[in-house]
Amino acid sequence: MEKDLIEYIAKSLVDDPASVSVTETQGERGPVLQLRVAQSDIGKVIGKYGRIAKALRTVLSATTNKDGQRFSLEILD
Repeated sequence: MEKDLIEYIAKSLVDDPASVSVTETQGERGPVLQLRVAQSDIGKVIGKYGRIAKALRTVLSATTNKDGQRFSLEILD
């Protein structure tokens, strides 16, 4: 569910929605969602002063998985 939510929001922000991909990995502190977008769209996902990235992380922190662990978000280029 969290993966789909971040993917949906990211696709609505960028010019090239086909290049958006979200993968789930396991990090040291719990599950990590890795968001990849086209190089030309990276600024649209991060936003001015990182505001959009912070908003994405805030939405993600409001959700928890079945085990009560919180997801974290990495934006990769």
